[in-house]
Formats: sequence, structure tokens, C-alpha cells
Amino acid sequence: MVVNKARAEPTPVPDKEPVPADQAGVSENLYLIGRPPLKGFLRFVKSHAVNPPGEGDLADAWQAANELVRRLERDEAGAADDPPLVKMGPEYEPLLIELLEDPLIRNGYNTVPTEVAMVELDRLVVYQKHIDLTYVRQLAERLGPGLSKEQIFRTCLLHDHPQPPMKWSRVADNRFVFVSPSNDLRFLGATPLNADQIKDHPLPGHLAGVAGVTVGFGSNFLNAVYCEKRLILNNGSHRAYALRELGVTHAPCIVQHLPSRDQVEVVASREVRRDPDLYLKHPRPAMLKDYFNPKLHRVMPVHRRLRQIAIRFEVEESYVPAL
Repeated sequence: MVVNKARAEPTPVPDKEPVPADQAGVSENLYLIGRPPLKGFLRFVKSHAVNPPGEGDLADAWQAANELVRRLERDEAGAADDPPLVKMGPEYEPLLIELLEDPLIRNGYNTVPTEVAMVELDRLVVYQKHIDLTYVRQLAERLGPGLSKEQIFRTCLLHDHPQPPMKWSRVADNRFVFVSPSNDLRFLGATPLNADQIKDHPLPGHLAGVAGVTVGFGSNFLNAVYCEKRLILNNGSHRAYALRELGVTHAPCIVQHLPSRDQVEVVASREVRRDPDLYLKHPRPAMLKDYFNPKLHRVMPVHRRLRQIAIRFEVEESYVPAL
């Protein structure tokens, strides 16, 4: 079953600071609190909140949440361990066939053993501290209540990949800047290209090769990594939140199995790579259900920001001795 009616409704978001009447450039963010560092929470509020509360008030809220986190470490130790991975039923076969034909699947999920499985949303370990509630509401409005299995599948594992708005320009001889309202804008890596892969591009010389530096958007599938008996949400936090808020308890997810910590360095997010023990060894790490606990988060209006990626290259010409 996709929806468990016994626990279909998550804990509601608590009373929050009022959003300014002028909505332009403002959105609501939910920030998980109670886990170190406090300094990061204070810095986020100071840098992003429209009307930042006093640090004393914020520190008190964080301390109360930290005391709850400590209780959870004792009372819910091991809650993230051994989450079930349920195989997709035969009713999903046409959707899976269509998904596996997507080039983004073939090119993006071939490093470690990978499967599509049904996962329990509440038991996903999360590293993302804040959720854009304005964006979540837009998702929820588009989805609506009473989602079918196919709608849930396509929400989690998108078959079409609409590109968010993005602009880029050359701002100096050796510098390019890319800007988008989407948090998914990212550096996709550097790649060598042969001359025959470049078409209809006039150049002041005979092309020998191209070193391409690529920027774009990720596959945006609901994706988690499974390592040391824990399932860490790697991508799709906002869709997972929106589905859970709509009463969906289980959802299809691309699961990448990591047999060792070496694969964590290759596949997992930067936050997980930076401190893997926090997510793999902590008795009670942050989990998706914590987003819905009013004692573990703070909701506030924040200034909307654009994501910017700047690419700079350097050219060095010299002679070296012949062999």
C-alpha cells in the first residue's frame, strides 16, 4: 500500500512568524534545529530571514530542540536502522520500462549497484536542514489529494525533465556566470570533446579539440543511498516532504547500494562525505519525519535568492623539451 491511513497525517507545521504583506521576493523556509552547530542556525537566520528574531530567542528555541534531540537519541536509538526496501509490484512494470529508457538513468546511476524500490519516507535519514515551504505548497497544489500510484511514481521519478529558467553570460575573457532560481543548478563536470562533436560553430582556426566545462541541472529523481543499514535521502527532499504532507507514507525511490565507505566519497552528497559518521553511526540521526515535528524546526519568511555558479578558466602556453 502507498498510504498508511493509520499514520497518514504528519504533525502539522506550527505557528510561524507572519510573512510580510509584500510577498515579492519572499518565501517561507523551515529550518531543522536542535542539532549542532547552533552557530550555523544563527548565521542562516541572520543572512536569510526578512525580520531576524533576536539571537537570545533563537538560542532558546535551539536549546529546547537540542534537549528533545538528546531524548530521541535515547528513546529512538536505532530508529533509522534497517529500513525496509520493498520491491516494486508488477503494476509498475510499464513505468519502470519507460524509466530505464531515460538516458539520465543509464548515464547517472551506473557507478554502484542500483535498484528502484518502495521506501518509507519517515525513516529516510536527511542532511538538508531547510525546506522551502513556498515551493512545497506549489508542488502540493499541482499534485492535489488522492494521488494514484502512477502519479506518485511520476512525481518521484520524473519521465520528463523540464528545465528551470536559467541565464548565463560571459563576464570576463576567462569567466562565465550561470544564474537560476532553481537550487538544482550545478556544475556537471569537465569533459573532453573531439572536433567532430562540435558542429556549426565558427572559429578563427582549425579546431583540434575542446575541453568542455559543463553547467546544468541534475536528474532530479527521488534518490537515496543505502549504506551500513541506513537509507540517506540524496535528492528530492522537497518532493518527499510534499508527498508526506499529502499523506503518502511510502514512495518509489532510486536506491544506490554502497558496500563500503569508499563509495560514499563517490556517490553521496557533500554534507554526508564531510561527516559520514553523523549519518551512518549516530544513534538517532535527523530523519524526514523530523521536518514535521514543531519542536524540531523553525519556520520563518526569508529573502528569495538565486543560485549562481561562476566558471573561471586559465590558459598557459609554454614550450617543453622534446623527447
